[in-house]
Amino acid sequence: MSEVLLTREGTVATITINRPEMRNAIGPSVIAQLTQLFQVLSVDDTRVVVLTGAGTAFSAGADIDWMRASRDLTMEQNIADAAAARTMFETVDSCLKPVVARVNGPALGGGVGLVACSDIAIAADDAVFGFSEVRLGVIPAMISPYVLRSIGPGHARALFTSGRRFGASEAQRLGLVHEVVPAAQLDDAVAAACGELLRSAPHAVAASKRLIRDATASLALPDLAERLADLRARPEAQEGLSAFLEKRDPYWTSNGS
Repeated sequence: MSEVLLTREGTVATITINRPEMRNAIGPSVIAQLTQLFQVLSVDDTRVVVLTGAGTAFSAGADIDWMRASRDLTMEQNIADAAAARTMFETVDSCLKPVVARVNGPALGGGVGLVACSDIAIAADDAVFGFSEVRLGVIPAMISPYVLRSIGPGHARALFTSGRRFGASEAQRLGLVHEVVPAAQLDDAVAAACGELLRSAPHAVAASKRLIRDATASLALPDLAERLADLRARPEAQEGLSAFLEKRDPYWTSNGS
């Protein structure tokens, strides 16, 4: 079964991360498939791209087993892993077609990054968000440029350092999400947004997206992959990932350090 599905209705393409049993966690296969699909859709006759997750989650972020395996990789391999994720986010963000995030459930870590890379984000009112990386001993490096653009450094500092979860209404207040609707109305709201986008001139849409990217390009640092790779291989990150998989608190929460 493919981990990423593509369906079409006229000129609207829907990409679905299809790992419901893993809450649509992002691993190497999802990264490669999302990158390839967005590259293709950016230049074909698609007018709008909808991004969503199968089942009850949008995306729970990075696949924990994949991240835990980083302990057995060299620094160069860890950097390559992080760079592939960065390429995926950049490909989604730079897509010449408008991207609508259909946030049908929890969006955590890299899942929030995909929301921030979208042009319009519509969330079910029971969706939950969070930058949980610090609780695992890592940082939200790859998604930071897009999140900073969406919510600004003040809110990002509070959320990146605490790792706390927050609801759809707060996500809308922060600017991460543009519309919040009851779950039963999510598809109608997404369809309405797509209809509005189809009224916009395609080349003007692409130019508008480039305008925003060019104006906010300074938010991206050149060494994001190295920053994440450095932390992923450290004992603290391995303890955080192990604690998550073993459903226990990591040592820093039990001794207050």
